[in-house]
Amino acid sequence: MTPVSEMALESLHATATSIFKSALAACDIPTAFDRRLRFEGNTLHRLLPDGSGPATINLGAYKRIFVIALGKAAGPMLDTLLDRMPRRKGLRGICCSSQLPKKRNWRFRYFEGGHPLPNEDSFAAARAGLALLRKAKKDTLVFFLISGGGSAMFDLPLDPHITLADTIAFHQLLLASGAPIHEMNTLRKHFSAVKGGRLAMAAPEATKVSLLVPDVPLRALDALSSGPTSPDHSTVDEVCELLAKYDLNPKLPPSIRSFFEREDLPESPGNKGWRPPFFPRVGKGGAPLPRRVTAAASMTGEDPAFRDSVFEILLSSHDLVESARDLAQKAGYYVAVDNSCDDWDYADAARYLLELFHALRKTHKRLCLISVGEVTVTLNRTPGAGGRNQQFAMACALELEKYMGERLSVFSAGSDGIDGNTQSAGAIADPTTVARAHTFGFHLKASLANFDACPMFTALGDSVVTGPTGHNLRDLRLLIADGD
Repeated sequence: MTPVSEMALESLHATATSIFKSALAACDIPTAFDRRLRFEGNTLHRLLPDGSGPATINLGAYKRIFVIALGKAAGPMLDTLLDRMPRRKGLRGICCSSQLPKKRNWRFRYFEGGHPLPNEDSFAAARAGLALLRKAKKDTLVFFLISGGGSAMFDLPLDPHITLADTIAFHQLLLASGAPIHEMNTLRKHFSAVKGGRLAMAAPEATKVSLLVPDVPLRALDALSSGPTSPDHSTVDEVCELLAKYDLNPKLPPSIRSFFEREDLPESPGNKGWRPPFFPRVGKGGAPLPRRVTAAASMTGEDPAFRDSVFEILLSSHDLVESARDLAQKAGYYVAVDNSCDDWDYADAARYLLELFHALRKTHKRLCLISVGEVTVTLNRTPGAGGRNQQFAMACALELEKYMGERLSVFSAGSDGIDGNTQSAGAIADPTTVARAHTFGFHLKASLANFDACPMFTALGDSVVTGPTGHNLRDLRLLIADGD
């Protein structure tokens, strides 16, 4: 490599990192809140009415207001709500996130839930949330602020005899299974006392407003944090099919295996014969229109506890993609977006996106291919230090080696700032990654097989490190070519 080409690749790395960080910064929770909701005194206005549910909510009609905030964005979401809402009388709540905030409101109890595995605070937060909601009556308005990561951070087994240690083992098994997120969360819904709509059922008479920052496809919003406030339409039969599909029964802790084998395993609350219309409207050019997703107009047959529910999407991965698209176009790149490999195995996704990337760059020399969503990794051994984004980038590096001397870069990172069991958000690969890794004593095929990508990318200086971002809008992949 000549100094010029090294500088060119470093410039591509910097460009990809800048697009990622700037796109995240543009997905600002306070700004998103103001696009969808506005308080005027004690009246909450919903700014994007779609014909279902009330366009306004009078807070003065309620004696008490409860707030349950859970997930990786719980802190920023709670701060935004409290900053906008003037009402304080009768206000109480729970906040469970991956970090305890420095600034806390005395009306709230704060918990530092575990992720990607639950911890003692995960159980404590769930118990506290259920205890608070059981005090809710018809005179109570409940705000649920839900973001990704809540499946682990906020959890409690439906069977009180199942221990935290067994629950951790259950979550570990799901993460290693290679199952996509909606299938993992189907199992979690039927396991948990606070998922699959059961959190909403704890306050059946209250009016409920769920504000969402999803890390799941919009077609599967009830998978967000395993759907604590959404009616669940998965069934016990599906649970049995998934346990068999991934051969999980022999690997489950005995207490959890016995739970799932019960003949009277309870169904989660929800009309099992109906699927929610959680598909976003699409505008011209395929871009999703901002909308309020609510099941309120289609709740025929649902439990009355869900009929007065309101669901608002504040931000989603679509916002992240559009921000990245704008930034790449302003940088002079031809931009293509392809999200079709969502929930694919990481190796299949790498092959697919690289084939598309090479085909597109035949006609577009300055190219940025954007893909959002999550790939899956099936662990067949104890992993090293890594995550799905670093595993994807390492698979891409092996293919990019064939293009030595060309200015190509593959970036993959999680919008929450954490990838797998590491403190990195992801990694960057280019045609020189394999050769540079060898000089440090790393062999990519061995690292790939051992799920041990982080040490190599860290040694190369190609780890993406942001720290916790307060977001969880899925993973972003950028494949960039600069033919100039």
